[in-house]
Amino acid sequence: MSDPNTENPETPPKVLSPAAKRALAEAAERRKARDQAASLEPEKGGPKGVEPTRYGDWERGGIAYDF
Repeated sequence: MSDPNTENPETPPKVLSPAAKRALAEAAERRKARDQAASLEPEKGGPKGVEPTRYGDWERGGIAYDF
């Protein structure tokens, strides 16, 4: 990916707002966490698909159990 500011030396550098800088930093942290999670060994014997505890219940054999 090329930087549009380096293609034309007469173009002033782009100024980012503090909110934009925070958003870029947060996105970089999310990418870093995603890459670290992808490098872990997969869970053995765990549920298939989306983590069920994310929704507040657990499903086994078609029966949902609430915590």
